Amino acid sequence: MSRRLEDIELNDSSDFEHLVPDTMLDLVEQSTGLKLTGLATPLPSYINRVYEIETNAGERLITKFYRPGRWSLAALQDEHDFMADCAADEIPVIAPMKLNGDKTLHDAGGIYFTVFPKRFGRQLEINTDEDWLRVGRLLGRVHTAGSRRESSVRTVLHPARSIAGHVSHLIDNRFVTPRHAEAFKDATSRILELIAPLFENLEFIRIHGDCHCGNLLDRPGEGIMIIDFDDMMVGPPIQDLWLLLPERADKSRRELDLLLQGYGQFREFDFPSIRLIEPLRAMRIIYYLSWCSRQVNDFKFRTNHPEWGTDAFWQREVSDLLVQLQVIEEHLE
Repeated sequence: MSRRLEDIELNDSSDFEHLVPDTMLDLVEQSTGLKLTGLATPLPSYINRVYEIETNAGERLITKFYRPGRWSLAALQDEHDFMADCAADEIPVIAPMKLNGDKTLHDAGGIYFTVFPKRFGRQLEINTDEDWLRVGRLLGRVHTAGSRRESSVRTVLHPARSIAGHVSHLIDNRFVTPRHAEAFKDATSRILELIAPLFENLEFIRIHGDCHCGNLLDRPGEGIMIIDFDDMMVGPPIQDLWLLLPERADKSRRELDLLLQGYGQFREFDFPSIRLIEPLRAMRIIYYLSWCSRQVNDFKFRTNHPEWGTDAFWQREVSDLLVQLQVIEEHLE
């Protein structure tokens, strides 16, 4: 028999310790009004807790429980609003379902969750010129929707407004080993000082933020679907294009030209912002290091990345950052 919602004790400090399948199913049923079978298949996710579930009618759904403390309720609502804006423009996305009072976000004792319809598709492989054009057209449409309203609470992809904070987090919390802390601080300071002026007087809009092929599904008869807006942010549109390129910008000119040709069919592109690609690559390295540092207590992360945080690890990371600094300097000459 299902427990009452008020009897299920979850809070921010639990860090999902009590989010076992039975608890999760009870929360979904009582918060949304759905009637579920006992199916609860966990899906891969370091940050959130994601399960495939099933209604009594046989419909397969995906429920995502957001990790406490990562995003505020307002920030999560911004993510849902962006997906809704894309869906309203008939852009292929998997928008969260409106359940129990027309809500897409549900509060489970301080932990928020949502429910999506399950959609099948294979990861997009970009093999032809037409594939690049298709992706460009899709992103042009996504950014058209993204430019229609602002987000005041999401991360702003700017060296001073977000990345500098990630550097401070890594250093202040002593994730960087003492042997390499000064070298890391010096390399990141040089990078941020060099690239910060490039981000002034640019267009900043709502963007996907993590647009790689793993977040693009090819659905025959329906086109390309863009999924997982969890890292949605406010930033320059070029961020959603460069991650798709097979190599560095100077070696991917044909692919970039095709992307921008498709993009331009729906939205004007700021061509000078192409110079941000290598700076954005450096920023992603720093962001990813900070992201990983927040997962070090997760059992799955420790198991899959046993060397993370060691002297050898930080030696490689500092070396990679210095190489990227040299690449940026060469591209800006």
